[in-house]
Amino acid sequence: MRLTDLDPDERPRERLLRHGAGALSDAELLALFLRTGQRGEDVLAFAGRVLQESGGLAGLFAHEGRALAGIRGIGPAKQAELRAVTALAQRYLASSLSKPDAVRDPDSVADYFALNLRDRPQEVFAAAFLDTRHRILAFEELFFGTLDGASVHPREVVRRALHHRAAAIIVAHNHPSGSPDPSAADIAVTRRLREALALVDIRLLDHFIVGEGRPLSLAARGLL
Repeated sequence: MRLTDLDPDERPRERLLRHGAGALSDAELLALFLRTGQRGEDVLAFAGRVLQESGGLAGLFAHEGRALAGIRGIGPAKQAELRAVTALAQRYLASSLSKPDAVRDPDSVADYFALNLRDRPQEVFAAAFLDTRHRILAFEELFFGTLDGASVHPREVVRRALHHRAAAIIVAHNHPSGSPDPSAADIAVTRRLREALALVDIRLLDHFIVGEGRPLSLAARGLL
């Protein structure tokens, strides 16, 4: 249905103001952001096509806007705007985790890593370095490529943790295949990393694996 065919009170903007963002579909929220459609395609249809061609919201906000290339109607200006929205979301999650006790909320930490690591074309191993109150001091991507026990170096993680004067860290890596299930190598490197950090009195709080759906917590699985 075209936007102009909707009753004025049922258009996305009015429903957003009246009922909140939860009342709108992904396409309707994107339509509010895009503002205008293309020739022969109103903004709702345009938003729906962009989501379909980019692989949904996850693809739309993929790292560095890869999924936007070649989508008709998404030029450099809109690519920049969409990447800015992603950056704002990342910074919002980072700022929310800077509050005392924020890391006690596992969903916020998982969302932070997922937003940064999901849809990357290669495996990326990242770490969040925390102070004594479990606020994030820094976030770094440390290792890239096919991650196994040999390519993730605990001594480098320890070196960066000492550099940031961290009291604890949380690590995460992504599975481009989509499955978040941990491999034997994932479990082994987690335990090696925990032991190396313990030697310098730094706690490893969790290791998240980012794939499809919710990130998997090795701590919650009892594998830390």
